[in-house]
Amino acid sequence: MSTKHKLDIDQSRERLHAFGLVHAAERLEPLLSEAVKADTSPHAFLDTLLEAEYQEREARRVKTALRLSNLPTGLTLADFDFAFQPAIERSRIDTLATCAFIRAAETLLIQGPPGVGKTHLAVALGVKAVEHGFSAQFYRFDELKIVLKADAHLPPARLRRRKYLSTALLIVDELGFEPMTREEASLFFRLVTYRYARGSLLITTNKSVRDWTEILAGDEALTTAILDRLLHKAHVINIKGRSYRLSDLENVLNGQIN
Repeated sequence: MSTKHKLDIDQSRERLHAFGLVHAAERLEPLLSEAVKADTSPHAFLDTLLEAEYQEREARRVKTALRLSNLPTGLTLADFDFAFQPAIERSRIDTLATCAFIRAAETLLIQGPPGVGKTHLAVALGVKAVEHGFSAQFYRFDELKIVLKADAHLPPARLRRRKYLSTALLIVDELGFEPMTREEASLFFRLVTYRYARGSLLITTNKSVRDWTEILAGDEALTTAILDRLLHKAHVINIKGRSYRLSDLENVLNGQIN
């Protein structure tokens, strides 16, 4: 490469840096070399350079958003064993993965006994939400209760800034393993009421909605009010398959016996 061309590249790289196109600046020289060898048109080269910038920015955005979301790592739709749970319609999950339900601020309720993959599906859909540009927050319900109690006396202006209210998708995992006190049920009602029609809520639970009164401090009126909001625009998935964890245990025991 001639000294003149080298100086031209250095100048172009500096200008890219000046405009904040850091990744394009880093990829400029190798992409230009490839373009010259392939006799790529100027327009196609420019598109390739901008695509490199976009992809790197997007990868970093997703990485940062996932870290801030508190989503458990390593649970994606690609890793979910649909063959093990044939009752789950893959096409329905794929439709949910488009995140249209988040755009519409709708509820997704995933019901089923322990070990059938509820959390995996919830987290995987949370990852899809982040990839589609939505904010997401993950809480196990026992953790969320602590946060709600700590914020119980915050004024509305400060409360609205809390992540569990402001995020586009709030995932509440493992609702129903322990009954709520009346205070906890009231705070959960406040959460559901605020997010109704404002933000999407994804809940995993081991209890059918028919049994939610016993979860919500035995208060039938409060349970009706909560379910009225949750189920108004809701997608409900019932998983009645086998437990992944019990299957793994059976495999271990069979291996020991054999």
